[in-house]
Amino acid sequence: MHLSHEPDAPAGEQIAFDDFLKVDIRVGTVVAAHEFPEARKPAYRLEIDFGPAIGVKKTSAQITANYAREELVGRQVAAVVNFPPRQIGPVMSEVLTLGFADEAGEVVLFSPDKAVPDGSRLF
Repeated sequence: MHLSHEPDAPAGEQIAFDDFLKVDIRVGTVVAAHEFPEARKPAYRLEIDFGPAIGVKKTSAQITANYAREELVGRQVAAVVNFPPRQIGPVMSEVLTLGFADEAGEVVLFSPDKAVPDGSRLF
């Protein structure tokens, strides 16, 4: 399956609602953002707090074009928390941080427009 980042791409194939419910998308607060010079494409290493039930998870995100590292700490973001961990260079990515492509194809983070409790699930 190929996911297109183009805004004029057609919708993906239909899925059952139960399939959607299997994807666990939660909100967490970025508690640390580190440089990631080992990455093939410019990225940061993030630590995101998803509340007491899930805890702090690590990931990498290719968001350097739109975000300074310093402005990420304290920001709420959305991420898939139930994918298996994935090795990305020297980092074990535990969640997939979500975003959308801007006009230049760079990632803009997906986050709530008002603060919500860390660990809140998308529905």
